Amino acid sequence: MADQTSAVLAHGDLTIVGRIPHASNVTLVATVDAGAGERLRCVYKPVRGEVPLWDFPDGTLAGRETASYAICADLGWDTVPHTVLRDDGPMGPGMVQRWIDIADPADHPVEPDLVDLCAPDAVPAGYRTVLTGFDGRGEEVVLVHADDPRLQRMAVLDVLLNNADRKGGHILPGLDGVVYGIDHGICLHAHDKLRTVLWGWAGTPIPGALVADLDAFAARLADTDGRLAAALSDLITAEETGALLRRARNLVDDPVFPEPPASRAIPWPPF
Repeated sequence: MADQTSAVLAHGDLTIVGRIPHASNVTLVATVDAGAGERLRCVYKPVRGEVPLWDFPDGTLAGRETASYAICADLGWDTVPHTVLRDDGPMGPGMVQRWIDIADPADHPVEPDLVDLCAPDAVPAGYRTVLTGFDGRGEEVVLVHADDPRLQRMAVLDVLLNNADRKGGHILPGLDGVVYGIDHGICLHAHDKLRTVLWGWAGTPIPGALVADLDAFAARLADTDGRLAAALSDLITAEETGALLRRARNLVDDPVFPEPPASRAIPWPPF
């Protein structure tokens, strides 16, 4: 099924149907022809619509998004939606990613989000505290996230990807029960840039099953003639691939969630 979805995204007729207006780069809603009269909704981010970043001078956002999916898929994790890089989009080369349907918040108005802000005395049961601050009215608030194994796996992936922008709004609880992470355009830098709202497990052991996946991933990535290294070579630099391998090995050798740095630990805004 995964290969079939990727094939449809890569080769189906791509039609733009709208634009997501508040995205910092051109982000388009589109459909791809899946055959037999069916269409698959997707997100299309053309390279020509990317805003250059001084601290990510190499490659493209689209390339890093596609590399992030390739890494996640190789691990056997479903955290990142199917993503491909196409040369023939209506606005030229760009990333195409499967659209994720989520529940309407109006259907669950009293449930906390997976990442949320609340008063210090109202932290939901089963949530981990990230930090305490003040809102625009000067009221004390707490940034929290669910103690959920799907989020925990995402947090491990973010360390591996060196994700510089894991905001709460980039975490989507799919109708299929999977918690998805999106917007991986500023990942995979060779230097440490991890910024995330998922610090709640800092200093705790990474589950053994995830460490085993990382160990096997590192072995495959170390094979410079292998499929994974070949796929990434078209998407990120050799220096970035080398840093990715070092991060994977470090997580295996020291399987503990890292502590946040003293500054710039959380993206702004966090949602």
